[in-house]
Formats: sequence, structure tokens, C-alpha cells
Amino acid sequence: MGFRVPSIVPAKKLLRRSFSNNSNKEASMAVDVPKGHLAVYVGENEKKRFVVPVSFLSQPLFQELLTQAEEEYGYDHPMGGLTIPCTQHVFVDVISNLNAS
Repeated sequence: MGFRVPSIVPAKKLLRRSFSNNSNKEASMAVDVPKGHLAVYVGENEKKRFVVPVSFLSQPLFQELLTQAEEEYGYDHPMGGLTIPCTQHVFVDVISNLNAS
């Protein structure tokens, strides 16, 4: 099963994903996040790192994910970054819906 991202912005730039268990995480995180984007960690057991536009922060669907993250982790999480408590599949569906609107 796949999803289609509008061709306004190349999908590679819209939604970058990398493994969060890099040996030099901090250095790679700073370089991989372009201006106007933020990195979030998603997943139940193994966390994947996604880079999304900051414009998503104002979208109600994304804000719902942020509320869930606050309820689950509070403001102090061991990952050190913004962690979203949902499956990767659900997160990709949310991002696809935001891109379509």
C-alpha cells in the first residue's frame, strides 16, 4: 500500500526519514534539518526520525499528535527531541492528509 504526495514539493524534501540510532546523532540531526522544518521521532518500539515543515504545527491534525505527545511524555523525554506516540503508518497517513490539503 502506498500514498501519493502532491508534486508541488518533491516528496524527498517534504518528508525525510532516517534511523534515529546513528552513532553521531547530534551532528547528523543539525545538518539534516533544513530551515523551516523540524525533526520528530515516531514509532512504538523503534523510533524513526522524520523531518516535516514547521507549517504543520498550526494544523489541527498535527496539533492533535502534539497533544498526545504531551500527555504521553510531558516535556521531558529521554530521546531529547519531539517524540510522537503513534505508529509510523499513522504518522505517514497524517502527513499525507496535511500535504493533500
